[in-house]
Amino acid sequence: MSAEAADREAATSSRPCTPPQTSWFEFVLEEALLEQHLQKPSPDPPPVQLIVQFLEQASKPSVNEQNQVQPPPDNKRNRILKLLALKVAAHLKWDLDVLEKSLSVPVLNMLLNELLCISKVPPGTKHVDVDLSSLPPTTAMAIILYNRWAIRTIVQSSFPVKQAKPGPPQLNVMNQIQQEKELTENILKVLKEQAADSILVLEGALKLNKDLYVHTIRTLDLLAMEPGMVNGETESSTAGLKISAEELQCQVCYDLGAIYFQQGSTNVAVHEKAKEKFFKTKELIAKNGSSSLHCTIDEERLAGYCQACEVLTSSSDDASQQATPYSKIHSCMKTGKYQDLVKIFLEDNLTLSLPEQFRQSVLRELFQKAQQGNDALDEVCFKVCVCNTVCDVLQDRIIDIQFCQLFLKPSKEKIDFLLEVCSGSINLENASEELKRRMAAFLKNLCLGMEDLQFVFMISSHELFIKLLKDDERKLLIDQMRKRSPRINLCTKPVPSFYDIPASASVNIGQLEHQLILSVDPWRIRQILIELHGMTSERQFWTISSKWEVPNVYGNVILGIKDSLTRDLVYILMAKGLHCCAIKDFVHAKQLFAACLELVTEFSPKLRQVMLNEMLLLDIYTHEAGPGASGERPPSDLISRVRGYLEMRVPDIPLRQVVAEECVAFLLNWCENEYLTMQVPLSLVQTNPYVKLGQLLAATCKELPGPKESRRTAKDLWEVVVQICSVSNQHKRGNDGRVSLIKHRESTLGIMYRSELLSFIKKLREPLVLTTILSLFVKLHNVREDIVNDIAAEYISIWPSSIPNLQSVDFEAVAITVKELVSYALTINANNHFWLIIQADIYFATNQYSAALHYYLQAGAVCSDFFNKMVPPDVYTDQVIKRMIKCCSLLNCHTQVAILCQFLREVDYKTAFKALQEQNSHDAMDSYYEYIWDVTILEYLTYLHHKRGETDKRQIAIKAIGQTELNASNPEEVLQLAAQRRKKKFLQAMAKLYF
Repeated sequence: MSAEAADREAATSSRPCTPPQTSWFEFVLEEALLEQHLQKPSPDPPPVQLIVQFLEQASKPSVNEQNQVQPPPDNKRNRILKLLALKVAAHLKWDLDVLEKSLSVPVLNMLLNELLCISKVPPGTKHVDVDLSSLPPTTAMAIILYNRWAIRTIVQSSFPVKQAKPGPPQLNVMNQIQQEKELTENILKVLKEQAADSILVLEGALKLNKDLYVHTIRTLDLLAMEPGMVNGETESSTAGLKISAEELQCQVCYDLGAIYFQQGSTNVAVHEKAKEKFFKTKELIAKNGSSSLHCTIDEERLAGYCQACEVLTSSSDDASQQATPYSKIHSCMKTGKYQDLVKIFLEDNLTLSLPEQFRQSVLRELFQKAQQGNDALDEVCFKVCVCNTVCDVLQDRIIDIQFCQLFLKPSKEKIDFLLEVCSGSINLENASEELKRRMAAFLKNLCLGMEDLQFVFMISSHELFIKLLKDDERKLLIDQMRKRSPRINLCTKPVPSFYDIPASASVNIGQLEHQLILSVDPWRIRQILIELHGMTSERQFWTISSKWEVPNVYGNVILGIKDSLTRDLVYILMAKGLHCCAIKDFVHAKQLFAACLELVTEFSPKLRQVMLNEMLLLDIYTHEAGPGASGERPPSDLISRVRGYLEMRVPDIPLRQVVAEECVAFLLNWCENEYLTMQVPLSLVQTNPYVKLGQLLAATCKELPGPKESRRTAKDLWEVVVQICSVSNQHKRGNDGRVSLIKHRESTLGIMYRSELLSFIKKLREPLVLTTILSLFVKLHNVREDIVNDIAAEYISIWPSSIPNLQSVDFEAVAITVKELVSYALTINANNHFWLIIQADIYFATNQYSAALHYYLQAGAVCSDFFNKMVPPDVYTDQVIKRMIKCCSLLNCHTQVAILCQFLREVDYKTAFKALQEQNSHDAMDSYYEYIWDVTILEYLTYLHHKRGETDKRQIAIKAIGQTELNASNPEEVLQLAAQRRKKKFLQAMAKLYF
């Protein structure tokens, strides 16, 4: 048997068989409809997928009386199915481009093997041993077509393939994909082993100087007729679709060139053969015209092949090598003449002939060589990158990140080369205004991004810069640079060389202002301000940076200071301290606040208390970001200061609401519930909404988990939150006289806005407090009348079960709040199973069943050591299991539904049996039977498969039911252990699917 025949038999017998049974009547009708479709005067091409359907049905194995799987029978039905597949391909004129795009390698392999069979290729003979000139034209063409496909497939398999985005995890689909992948690899292995023979066959085809013919629908019909009815027409030289000798040679030359080019990566001499074939293809296209009917070649790809072959086959002393920039660059890379390479790139910046992708590929190759230890290439990489960047600027493309990385540490040499490239890449006399604008914008942005003013001066004083930017633009740029906020470390000192330049008094003031912006040393800030005020008394130096921001409640007091120097100093120290606090630079913030406190203590008790409050807030931030993050309790001194702030009675002190908010959150996070409940002054509770909210939360948490006692304290908290989530309704009469209802989302009925409440809750980290407030919102979400699926939560029973005025509550806002709170809570502790169940219920209520299953399974996994222990019954309640069952049902995973029905306290046989009756299941079906421990369900499965005639699946069910540990006579402990072991394996298998 030949290798092709063996390959054909392997591919046919191993094809996965999943198509449904087709009755003979449906099959004959299908054939008639296809015939009618193909005989239309101008029919639309039939779907190529018909080939897949016909071949899959024809290759389906049969089962004999002994339940043994047999190869597909060679009966009339299967022969006609294969013929239908060949007819579809014949209708498409055997165009490999079309067939390869739409059919997988195994299917196309099967199709072409059927073509070989029907074309009477001598069996048991290798194609390379056959004399093509002695064969009928259609037989020779079938062999050529098969071998063309073989080498095209080898070439295509060498290209990288973008992986398709996977859909939902389904075991049966994944198994099918894996089977097809393995089958494709096996076929490729055979094709690669036969590659040399295929090349010889195609080289022999080039020597045929005669027209060939390929099968049409008519010739296929003649071949399918009874032998006595055929008059030898299919053997004649004119039967079928004519393929001219020139068209055949052109297509074969191109395919041979592609395989030679691919082999050239390991054998350089083969590139000469590839070059010969590709140039021959170009000649034939020029001779026959590019609009050939049966010869479809991508001429752009052919041009690329030819260009690559010219470069790869040219010798170093070949005069023609200097003809194109590509060959010059290839020579420079090969010989290591990198300075000449940079010169080529610089010259091309004027002509712009090299494509962007080619430029980037050369740069990538240089970077790779530099990373392998060739340090001398670092400078070359920089220069080529600069040339590419300037080219990108001129063509209005985005600047590559590599340029930004290389320019993080600029030097005088780098700036000089950059300016040289910019000057050499634009001819100012002939350049358009658009090109000039692009170059000017690039240089301008480069200056704004520089931190070293010496380098800025180098660029701004260059001839090109002066010609491109007008005087007004240059002055505006200098002013922008003076006012911009620094992007470097605040403690970086100014560049000394810049200050060595002789300057006027105005320049000296600018230098001092620059130092003032950069400095975070309070004593240096004071010294600079004294110098500035000595130079001029007209300026307000607290305004020189737009980033210096002080809350209005403080700003009004500070700007009331009469002495301008003191006013500037207090404002700047406060602004810099707040900025350092915001960026978590707590060390510098403390230094600045301490200096400001020392300064204001001398003249303003009001500002002194302000600074004490800000330093308290800073200490809270410092502890929460440091020791508090690892669970260390705050020192008693800090807790006393927080309490003192809340009890403070000093009148007319400007207060920031955030300080009180952080203080209350701090006490709740460190379980100071006794203080918040019993010791907070009543006046403070009445005037500060955060204190009132904190007291109600503390009182509710203190009495948990006693439901009866906590209901009394929880009712007040419930009413406060309901008011915050209520909307105020207003009636408005329109132009038509009708009265419409207007709802205001952010109602002023409550003690604070809902957004403020959410912001406050996101400062809490104590699990009990978060669980309490979360359960309140869940209960509020469940109260609405149109709710279909309740969300479960811990302590949900302590809240009232109804609201007097349901219409006043903004339930849409409540639902959004619940989602945000659960997401935040899981950032605090991703392993809290009660929070995970809430998240799962939310996804279930919004019909996101795959995500819901993910979180239901995660909740069980975190509290059972990934199901190695039993999941607590208060986690996997009957309600949770029923929701998991519904999720699997709606995802068409019916076998999973049947298994989960066993998890209920009382097994739901009705749902399990109904699920097992479904034949369109997206899960692993019979591979899940080993997880079933309920004998009744297994017995039903055995009956069901027997009724359907599914012998293999019935045997799997019988094997599962026959395990000794499931024997009903076993002790209860053995049966429970068997059930627990299967629960564990099933849940772990589910977790692997959905995690």
